[in-house]
Amino acid sequence: MNFLTTNNFNRAELDALIASALDLKSGVAEAKPLAGRSVALVFFNPSLRTRASMQVGIYELGGNAVILEPGSTSWTLEHREGAVMDGDKTEHLKEFVRVLERYVSAIGVRTFAELKDWETERTDPILNAFAKYASVPIINLESAMHHPCQAMADMMTIKERSDTERTEKDQNKSSESSAAKKILLTWAWHPKPLPMAVPNSFALAAAQFGHNLRIAHPKGYELDDELIEEIKKHSADAGGSVEFTNDVESAFDDVEVVYAKSWGSKYHYGNANQDIRERSVYRDKWIVDEAKMARTNDAIFMHCLPVRRNVIVTDGVIDSPRSVVIDEAENRLHVQKAILTELIKV
Repeated sequence: MNFLTTNNFNRAELDALIASALDLKSGVAEAKPLAGRSVALVFFNPSLRTRASMQVGIYELGGNAVILEPGSTSWTLEHREGAVMDGDKTEHLKEFVRVLERYVSAIGVRTFAELKDWETERTDPILNAFAKYASVPIINLESAMHHPCQAMADMMTIKERSDTERTEKDQNKSSESSAAKKILLTWAWHPKPLPMAVPNSFALAAAQFGHNLRIAHPKGYELDDELIEEIKKHSADAGGSVEFTNDVESAFDDVEVVYAKSWGSKYHYGNANQDIRERSVYRDKWIVDEAKMARTNDAIFMHCLPVRRNVIVTDGVIDSPRSVVIDEAENRLHVQKAILTELIKV
């Protein structure tokens, strides 16, 4: 079993992962399911939270992390079938994966979008090549299209905060992973186009968990059409809702969670300069500030990090008591431990 996207799991399975992560965080679960085992972590791109949390998580579960960086600490890799390897790629994934799985019990892969060819990159060719050739579990540590570990940490954080606030109000805790919340996923200005993996996975997971999701972005910055249809279906099945708006002010009205993230336009994919020119008009408008947060229903503020302060969000918002960005980052550790425990069973 692989963990490539939350779309491959049903609500009960996702609830179970979060319950396991909460047990691991509280210290209830103290088993060492990875004792005597190794997990490979393949990083095509830089990382702080993903790399550190995976290494620490594997260690805390009793295992050993093997870090590989193609083109740096390992050979450059070719993933295309039938490729004539007379260029700068040294080894094919067919050999790389099949050799590696003789040593390890799972392989984590981090490979960002190159922002060159939308129709190709939306299919996650490198990640899916790993899954195709491997007989051990593959864990998506962020691909061109998805970042499921981040999305699960986000859902865990929303649940934790909701449960805490219910307890403070002397109300009974919900038995579900989280009671439905009014959530805003808002685009934010950034000086350059960024991948869509985080907003894609956050929106998908929010729909799967039955939240009432509002997605705000300027015209021209719509998410993938096929993914949106999946999000709508999951939302309907889970009893939630999905709405879209181009109004950056009213988008904040009455929401309980604000998730900020910038992403590039699929219409200018491969043409960064055009995207930069088009987005320039949104610089001072599409930012999460105190005035917009005041329109919410005392919402928490979320972001996957790293974040550009006073570009994506003001200091006043991210440093406020309603900011949970550090909790999100910590929860990456616990969710990934739960995922590893589920995938690598004795």
